[in-house]
Amino acid sequence: MTTVIVAGVGMIPFTTPRQSQTYDLMAEQAIRSALTDAGIDYDAVQQAYAGYVYGDSTAGQAALYRVGTTGIPVMNVNNNCSTGSSALFLARQAIEHGVADVVLAVGFEQMQRGALAMGYTDRPTPFDSFNTVVEGIQGSSDAPFAAQYFGGAGREYCEKYGMDPKVFAQIAVKARKHAANNPYAVFRDRVTVEEVLASPPIYGPLTRLQCCPPTCGAAAAVLVSADYARRHGLRSDVAIKAQAMTTDGAGTFTGNSMMTIVGSDMSRAAAQQVYEQAGVDPRDIRVVELHDCFTTNELLTYEALGLTPEGTAEKFIADGDNTYGGRVVTNPSGGLLSKGHPLGATGLAQCAELVWQLRGQAEARQVEDVRLALQHNIGLGGAAVVTLYEKVG
Repeated sequence: MTTVIVAGVGMIPFTTPRQSQTYDLMAEQAIRSALTDAGIDYDAVQQAYAGYVYGDSTAGQAALYRVGTTGIPVMNVNNNCSTGSSALFLARQAIEHGVADVVLAVGFEQMQRGALAMGYTDRPTPFDSFNTVVEGIQGSSDAPFAAQYFGGAGREYCEKYGMDPKVFAQIAVKARKHAANNPYAVFRDRVTVEEVLASPPIYGPLTRLQCCPPTCGAAAAVLVSADYARRHGLRSDVAIKAQAMTTDGAGTFTGNSMMTIVGSDMSRAAAQQVYEQAGVDPRDIRVVELHDCFTTNELLTYEALGLTPEGTAEKFIADGDNTYGGRVVTNPSGGLLSKGHPLGATGLAQCAELVWQLRGQAEARQVEDVRLALQHNIGLGGAAVVTLYEKVG
């Protein structure tokens, strides 16, 4: 298989919907930034994968045409919150299997204010099967459906391991602390545990400051083959060492677990595949960008990725092993909770942050001695993508 190099990354500062530009303008800026970072022209790109959730068909072409109309294949990708990483997954496959030498992955989202909602009311939703299981476990509620899912999963974890739900609030505090050093993040003001817990209740253990906000933004990555990078004198210091995507297994619908409903099993399976592909132990990882759409999911993901053994996340947090000075820095960018979560852009924003970490370009967010970096991006419905990046040379 061909070694896949991340030659360039780019993103724009994320914003709230009130301050947003249109999706095509945001995507154009991210693409041009990634191309400049890679040191290549758009004419060199042979394929493009454009990820977004809320938008009309072929919005990817509309965004890319602002950069160039070169006739290349453009594929539009929608995989809910894992859309950006799904685009990256497809771009990596094209290069790894020799289909192309230069591929662009871009993700963007122009979101509306308020909680996520279904786009159509005249047909079955992709969540019908999930909702049946959820209602059987915890009944129905008027709370936003994603908060019901992830809040219920957090409540289940607390009951299973005897953890005080207040522990989740510490993750929101960490997210703001990290985001304070990230000029791309939406929310950079620090908060206290008391402030997090005092914010309006949403569902289960979740309060408003424990839920990621609707966000607008764009990010992009240019992937090239190692041979192309060598022939054209491009930087080749960051490679994708391993990557896996998983979807729901039968246990999601036949079991009785909210943690499984929100993708813990998918995440665990994808991570295990990546570790096996790469011959890497999770204890070798120094920095992770993971899918903290809610504080509860960050805690569940610590264990799903093998960063700490099952049932030990509370101690992992209390010991400071999830931040600077600890064992592994989780979400140095501030994560979805503070950087923001423009659905289609999130996976590629995670990619950008980890590439900067591996290059030593993360400025005040820089983690020391980074040679491996792990990315986790999940979408309900469902798909989990785990990617391991490696510093080369």
